[in-house]
Amino acid sequence: MCCFFAALVLVGPRLAILVWWIYDPARWQLAFEHFFVSFLGLLFLPWTTMGWVLVAPGGVEGFDWVIFGLAFLLDVLSYSGSVWGNKEYAETSYA
Repeated sequence: MCCFFAALVLVGPRLAILVWWIYDPARWQLAFEHFFVSFLGLLFLPWTTMGWVLVAPGGVEGFDWVIFGLAFLLDVLSYSGSVWGNKEYAETSYA
């Protein structure tokens, strides 16, 4: 069950980015000047990338920073959760 949840956290936002990009490519072009930046976001910070695409085309101001910050927090938590889960696994597998 833990592996399924980890896979969902890692693959879920990336799949959502691909579907959103296919559905609305104009919004992605407004949010990012270069494809390379959005591709790096897809690989390393998918929640932050989705948050940026959500708020950037209209200009980032006010509450938009909260949405962007929460998306970044989700990325940090998804990576730290993976590290925490692996630590627990490593302690039990070598004992």
